[in-house]
Amino acid sequence: VIFPRIQGADVAGRIVAVGEGVSKERLGERVIVDPWLRDRSDPKNRNLAGYVGSERDGGFAQYTIVPEENAFSINSELSDAELATFPCSYSTGEHMLSRIRLSEGEKILIPGASGGVGSALIQLAKRRGAGVFALTSKTKMDAIRELGVDQVIDRNQEDLEHKIREILPGGEVEVVADVVGGNGFSMCLNLLCRGGRYVTSGAIAGPMVELDLRTLYLKDLEMHGATVMPVGIFESLVGYIENAEIRPLLAKEFSIHEIRRAQEEFLTKKHIGNFVIVPG
Repeated sequence: VIFPRIQGADVAGRIVAVGEGVSKERLGERVIVDPWLRDRSDPKNRNLAGYVGSERDGGFAQYTIVPEENAFSINSELSDAELATFPCSYSTGEHMLSRIRLSEGEKILIPGASGGVGSALIQLAKRRGAGVFALTSKTKMDAIRELGVDQVIDRNQEDLEHKIREILPGGEVEVVADVVGGNGFSMCLNLLCRGGRYVTSGAIAGPMVELDLRTLYLKDLEMHGATVMPVGIFESLVGYIENAEIRPLLAKEFSIHEIRRAQEEFLTKKHIGNFVIVPG
């Protein structure tokens, strides 16, 4: 990576210029950008993948450049700011659910439900017909409930695992989709049924966790990490957006000149969904 690097992984807008070999008919096309950059000669090789805003300058700018195959045409009445809530969080969530094969009728527990990925997971899991049980802080429970969860649970209760078991039909779930980690990791595995599946794409409460290997092998559990998503996930996501099967959670817009204030406000964690930076 060459520094300084312009960050910003969530990009939506219109094509104003094209490079060599790209059809000029794409000029003016409204697009949403898949942030995963793949090697054209070997797109399935995850070791060769990069990310917009990391290995290439990103969207915290008035203009940005991406490979042609990363710019997906989209037909939607949503604003550019609303479209920009989808690429990173929702593709991460869809990748997670794809990895653990969430299917209709299964129960899923989602810690960290108010964040960008957590709130995306709720919508994507409901789209698949799953029963969704969400963990969040008490002040955000009403807002999470509006997303259509089956139950929302205050994460700051004493004896939390026991309280969750009382709420869950059968006292357990088939799937946990986690971006939190930290001290709650062991509880998540305990709440899985035999043959249950755990998937993670983050560790906002801490990357170091305690794992009792007996829980893993005696319950025949599966554990998955989800980072570099395969080709096809983003194309599916665009279809969900166009068919209004998922909706944006735009917490607030900031001018690019307000990016410092946006990042400071983001760290207070009082919002639900995503902040979006727009050109000044």
